[in-house]
Amino acid sequence: MIRSRVIVAELVGTGVLVCAVVGSGIMAAKLADGNDGVALLANTIATAAALVVLILVLGPVCGAHFNPVVTLVDALQKKRVAVETLAVIAAQCAGGIAGVLVAHAMFELPFVQSSLRMRAGPAQLLAEIVATGGLIVVIVGITKARPSATPYAVAAWITSAYWFTASTSFANPAVTLARGFTDTFTGIRPGDVPGFVLAQLVGGLAGAAFSRWLFRSDAASPLDP
Repeated sequence: MIRSRVIVAELVGTGVLVCAVVGSGIMAAKLADGNDGVALLANTIATAAALVVLILVLGPVCGAHFNPVVTLVDALQKKRVAVETLAVIAAQCAGGIAGVLVAHAMFELPFVQSSLRMRAGPAQLLAEIVATGGLIVVIVGITKARPSATPYAVAAWITSAYWFTASTSFANPAVTLARGFTDTFTGIRPGDVPGFVLAQLVGGLAGAAFSRWLFRSDAASPLDP
């Protein structure tokens, strides 16, 4: 059975997240006066802050995935119904695109755009594998050790990955798809979206497999001799 509150929460949460990413990118580019480092820093802070708030607020309602890879991994691990999983992923993608439109409206930009910002090549794809795989390991590990710290751990990982990965850590197919519709600081060429999404799926599944081995229930305690 599809739970409507979960669908709506994932749609709204992903929409607000993308709105924060794109909107803060637009504001940062306006104020940074051509300094991409300053703009990226501002974009990072706004994204991380939004993530913490959204996970804290919507986590009890829907689990606060806001990410098709996280939803897919969760469904595979818990053997959830495929219909609801697909509905959640569709809601995330729709919410992400809506978030872009709202950001454009707030800054009086054309609603629908097509990004010209190139993000392609082996290094960028490897970065997305690392960013997404790491995100899954962080989520699985922290939910087993300290579930209450999940919002902060996820935001911390995204904050660091913004800076240590060549792609600035999209790590989310719904966000990647949505960012193809904005020709602003955070955009990505539509033609580069499939490569990013494939890399994210590869990274997510690799992270899930590694987490299953690393955090298995029969693993010895780190304090065992």
